[in-house]
Amino acid sequence: MAASKITLRTTLDDYPHTAPIKTGEIASERIDFDWVPVKPIAQSFKAMVREQARDVNELAIVTYLQAKVYGKPIVLLPVTMLGRFQHHTMLYNTERGVVRPADLPGRRLGMRAYTQTTGAWVRGILGREYGIDLNKAHWVTFEDAHCAEYSDPPGIERAPAGKEITKMLIDGELDAAIFGGQMPTDPRLQSVVQNPHEEALKWYAKYGAVPINHMVVVTEKLAREHPDAVRELYRMLKEGKQRHGMPKPGEPDLRPFGIDAVRPSLEMIIDFALEQKLIPRRFSVDELFDDTTRSFN
Repeated sequence: MAASKITLRTTLDDYPHTAPIKTGEIASERIDFDWVPVKPIAQSFKAMVREQARDVNELAIVTYLQAKVYGKPIVLLPVTMLGRFQHHTMLYNTERGVVRPADLPGRRLGMRAYTQTTGAWVRGILGREYGIDLNKAHWVTFEDAHCAEYSDPPGIERAPAGKEITKMLIDGELDAAIFGGQMPTDPRLQSVVQNPHEEALKWYAKYGAVPINHMVVVTEKLAREHPDAVRELYRMLKEGKQRHGMPKPGEPDLRPFGIDAVRPSLEMIIDFALEQKLIPRRFSVDELFDDTTRSFN
C-alpha cells in the first residue's frame, strides 16, 4: 500500500532552482507544499530556530551552527540555497579617505548582526588571507542573534535605535561596514578589498570552498517520523538545481548539493565560527546531519 501524501509547511526564497517546485513543474506523489512566503528570507530564521515554525525552512549556516549548540530540534540538508563570494561585501566611503584591510584594526566597523553569516565569512577571510586581527576592531551591530541563547562577545556595541548602517557609513560614524544581499548602490561606497572579484576567484582556486550563506533545514520531528519525505524533498530540490540552477561550464558552483560538495565549505565556516566565538566547540561536518541526510549526495 502506497504511503499517504503529506503536506510540508515550507519557506524557501525564490531562486531559479526553487521555481520549478513552486510552480508544480517538479511534483511528487509523496509530498505537497504549503508555501509560506517571507521577505526578506532572513526574517524567517528566528521563528524557525526558536519555534520550529515550519517543517522546511531556508536557514543561514551560522544560525544553524548556533542552533546545533543549543539543541534546537532541526536537521540540516546538504542543499545550498544561496552561496556567493564575499570579498566585495565590506564597503567604505571614498569621500572620507581610503580604507584597506590593513587599516581595519582599531576602526569602527558596522554589520547587521555579529552572528550574520556574511560577516563571519568576511572576518574569516580577512583574518586568514590578509592577516588582519579583527578582534582589534570596534564592531557596531544593529540586531540580536536569531538564537535567543547567544550573547555577543564583550565589546560589541549596539547602534542607537533608529540608526541605519548605510547612513552611518556615509556620515562617517562608521569607517567601513559589511553588507549582504542588499548591497547599497551609492557610488561613494567602494570595496575595502581591491579587485574583489579577482581576489575571490583566487581564494576559490586556493581552497575549493564556496562561501555558503543559506542551506535548508527540516524539523527533527519530520526527519524522525517521515525520513522518506525528507529524501523526496532532497530529490526535488536537486532536480530543480539540475534543471535551472547549474553553473555555466568553467564557473564555480555557488550552490553545491550533497555531503561531499558542501564539506569543504562547512569545514571552513565551522573553523571561522569557532575562532570568532560564535560557537563554543568545533563540530565535525558529519554531526551536522542525521542518519538520513548524511547519506545525501
